[in-house]
Amino acid sequence: MTEGECVRLDKFLWFARIVKTRALAQELVENGRMRLSGRIVERAAAPVRVGDVLSFALRGNVRVIRVEALPIRRGPPAE
Repeated sequence: MTEGECVRLDKFLWFARIVKTRALAQELVENGRMRLSGRIVERAAAPVRVGDVLSFALRGNVRVIRVEALPIRRGPPAE
């Protein structure tokens, strides 16, 4: 992907294997529990770009993730 490209937030969460389904990703975002680069996000279609920081609570833990690269597909967990 080239500079300036982005991926939907729900798709990124699913591709990165943070959630099992896109429906769960949409629910996580729409419940207002997600911050994207410091601002609260309530739309699953919010764009995620390289350099963004995601912070959210999931299964009792607070996770902070910096986006180093955008995934092209949902690959095996080892990726």
